[in-house]
Amino acid sequence: MYRGRLERDLSLWVEKGLLPEATAGALLEEYDARPASFSLGNVLMILAAILLGAAILLVVASNWEAIPRLVRVAVILAIIWVVHLGAAVMLRRGATGAAGGLLVIGTLAFGGAISLIGQMYHLSGDQLTVMYLWFGMAVVSAVLFRSGVVAAVAGFLSWGSFAAYLDTYDTRWVGLDPWIVPLMAAVVIGLVRLTGADRARHLAYLLLVGWLTWLYAVNENFWLALAYAVGGMLAFVLVSLPVARRSALLRTAGSAPAFYTFLVAIIGLLLLHIELEHGWQFVTLALVTLGAAVVAIALQGRNNGAVRYLAYAAFAAEMLYLASVTVGSILGTSSLFLFSGLFVAAVAWLVIRLERRFALTTPEASV
Repeated sequence: MYRGRLERDLSLWVEKGLLPEATAGALLEEYDARPASFSLGNVLMILAAILLGAAILLVVASNWEAIPRLVRVAVILAIIWVVHLGAAVMLRRGATGAAGGLLVIGTLAFGGAISLIGQMYHLSGDQLTVMYLWFGMAVVSAVLFRSGVVAAVAGFLSWGSFAAYLDTYDTRWVGLDPWIVPLMAAVVIGLVRLTGADRARHLAYLLLVGWLTWLYAVNENFWLALAYAVGGMLAFVLVSLPVARRSALLRTAGSAPAFYTFLVAIIGLLLLHIELEHGWQFVTLALVTLGAAVVAIALQGRNNGAVRYLAYAAFAAEMLYLASVTVGSILGTSSLFLFSGLFVAAVAWLVIRLERRFALTTPEASV
């Protein structure tokens, strides 16, 4: 899809005389020479590794009682060592797909190993401890082998650890364990930057969003919802500023920081709608929500499709909700749409003027 769009743009620039044909051809050849971001063979290799890892664990478990204890431990350790050594050999040969598959088998085998050894020797512990150890091993493996596949596995294990915590403590806040969740998310983001597994960062961001939502469900506090709305919107504005966009940290993170900070703000506004249902506070909140959607479109709407569509959805949902609340008064509903339309038109006029001014000043600033 992107290659076709790139080819069309290059052809257009050549026709307008903006780019020599030889340069356009060289640019397209350079793009074609890059390694593909998606490889069906690598995907099938990872799926095969998952199936093989599950098969090995099932075979060992099905004949567990017939195998002596020392042999059981030796088999488990041998599987883990062999697949990791095999992954190292594959990496030396440049077979990254095979190496990633072997590392997945090793990671799955380790999780099954600590669980089965704990059962075999009646060691004290629980499901949550197993998940923490499993996640820690995946992190070590991802760091040692610079493996993006294992970084993604660690992302899924962070979700598994959070689910294990909720199941163990019946979704209640107990001790310091809940703070491990954002810590794991930060570790996964670090693995993403180390290994280049860009898509895995969404597992960490979604984990943080889920954790914040759960935190409100535990407390159901107005000030917490307000903190989500205000803090999320401030963070969104900060990452959307031109100075922040030029930073290497945000530039390599892509559009994710802007989208997820705005998502947190929208979640906070939604929770505030639950807290405030009537009166002038509700009207103020509705106007703030509409304004937040317009600001998001103004700051990120051009270059960030995810933020743009989320802002569209928030704006449309708010308008429909206001219409449903004021449906008893046709005049009130029409007035609402009238003033909202005038407000959005004024903002649109201001944004267009600012965009034109930025377009005129950008070349001078770059000199």
